[in-house]
Amino acid sequence: MGSKTKKRVVLPTRPAPPTVEQILEDVRGAPASDPVFTALGSEDIAGPSWQAEDAGAQEEQFYQQSRTYVAINQQLQQAGDRLKQKCKNLREAGEELERAISQVKQVALPGAEATSG
Repeated sequence: MGSKTKKRVVLPTRPAPPTVEQILEDVRGAPASDPVFTALGSEDIAGPSWQAEDAGAQEEQFYQQSRTYVAINQQLQQAGDRLKQKCKNLREAGEELERAISQVKQVALPGAEATSG
């Protein structure tokens, strides 16, 4: 029995994803002891007291992230410039190679240039 004889199972259409309002309503209605809120553990949850105490540390972290972003962005721009230069060099080398091949053909077969092409 081939796969052609098997009946294809038609799955029901998927329900539409919840709207933002439905998600927010669900989160607001969940108790504080809901596993979604307690699964990470209290040491991993950033509560208001943590935010107040470590606001300076968070600002420093954002600053360092910004510096890293700027440095990486500059490196990418420099890499792009280097790639453009290498591409230009490759084009020039290709053109030079084409000229050299043409000269070799003219020397090796003096009339081949006119007939090929």
